[in-house]
Amino acid sequence: MAILTGIVTQTEMPALAHQLLTNPNLAPASIYFKFYLHQALIKAGLGNDYLKWLNKWRENIQMGLTTWAETSDLAKTRSDCHAWGASPNIEFYRTILGIDSDGSGFSKVKIEPHLGEITNIGGTIPHPQGKISVNYKSEKNKWKVAIDLPKTVTGTFVWKGKSLPLKSGINQFTL
Repeated sequence: MAILTGIVTQTEMPALAHQLLTNPNLAPASIYFKFYLHQALIKAGLGNDYLKWLNKWRENIQMGLTTWAETSDLAKTRSDCHAWGASPNIEFYRTILGIDSDGSGFSKVKIEPHLGEITNIGGTIPHPQGKISVNYKSEKNKWKVAIDLPKTVTGTFVWKGKSLPLKSGINQFTL
């Protein structure tokens, strides 16, 4: 929570995030609290590792559960479709694809993907004014990026710390 609330500085965040991932003396986050843990790790600059943090959800799938479990102790739980265990459902869009609100009522968007080792991915989410679609493809050491925003919606695309303006309609970049 120190990272999420800004109690620690930007320069202190990576070291604290490392402790959250490696210190065995810290209590592990529950499946519910992993949402906040992951948000803190992303804010600390580790968002490209998001897919590596999903072992608890992979265990759910390996156990044959058809909805996410209520607790992290899979030996003593059942599949109850608890919303607080379903954070990856939205984080695939907000973290990996990078689509997030950046204004009241989603009037503006901020798109900052954390693709990790993914080289070809895209997706679409509903928006009050239509749909937001993104596509990312790595070809010959260059990224082809296509972002389609609804009419009247603008925003910012953040790529490796650099911000680029987004206009309504189709935006294409080669990076």
